[in-house]
Amino acid sequence: MFIGIDLGGTKIEGIAMSGAGDELLRKRVPTAAGDYQAILNTIKGLVDEIESSLNERATVGIGTPGAISPATGLLRNSNSVCMNGKPVDKDLARILNREVRIANDANCFALSEATDGAAAGETVVFGVIIGTGTGAGIVVNGHVLSGPNAIAGEWGHNPLPWPLDNERPGPSCYCGKHGCIETWLSGPGMSHDYLELSGNALDAKQVVELASNGDNAAELCLRNYEHRMARSLAHVINILDPDVIVLGGGMGNIQRLYSSVPGLWRQYVFSDRVDTRLLAPKYGDSSGVRGAAWLWNEN
Repeated sequence: MFIGIDLGGTKIEGIAMSGAGDELLRKRVPTAAGDYQAILNTIKGLVDEIESSLNERATVGIGTPGAISPATGLLRNSNSVCMNGKPVDKDLARILNREVRIANDANCFALSEATDGAAAGETVVFGVIIGTGTGAGIVVNGHVLSGPNAIAGEWGHNPLPWPLDNERPGPSCYCGKHGCIETWLSGPGMSHDYLELSGNALDAKQVVELASNGDNAAELCLRNYEHRMARSLAHVINILDPDVIVLGGGMGNIQRLYSSVPGLWRQYVFSDRVDTRLLAPKYGDSSGVRGAAWLWNEN
């Protein structure tokens, strides 16, 4: 039995799966904001409850924003800031009395979809999460590619490729630079673009709804977004040449992207044809926690 834990800023989700990928039990509980020890205790409580309910001891994988630094062994870049600078994997191993595996949430998403999801059986998978931020994970032959700096897949903090004149220098990013892909493709990025075009402040979901109802400014905003995504993913294809790109997160619910973006990225990919497929995730919002469980099933 595999247990996966998805550590979020507002909730912690636990799932138990069989070796065949069948979901056996799932539970969500609130995250104890700002309290490191309380978060560890919550995770332990989830694991204990799952194992007690199913009467079986399991492996435990953890998905979290940020990553363990290879240099220090401490978590960095988590939006649950109380977790940063802590040896999360070692502390959890101690209180759970077993080895645990921990990975970035985008890596878990990519692993889930590459294992038994939309990209099952593919050799190279680029799993994208676009919501309030923009991240990605890479899976090669069923194994998460992390890299010596544990930042493989962090495409959101590269600059928007082939920028137009009106896209320079680009919006400021929290990382301290301008024009990062995240500032354009995240939900807030779309909202900002629509505000610039129309003078109205709406969230991304509202913009998409307006575009479907014929609003000219919203339609232009969506076309801008599609073109920027096409350029951004073409850059990935030119470097990684993945078999499949799986598009998750809230922005992945925009159905027109799956037909429009591949039609646009052809002009930027350095090849006579593009066989990379852009797919929606099979498991949606559940993919991250499933991928955390699958950390113990990597090939």
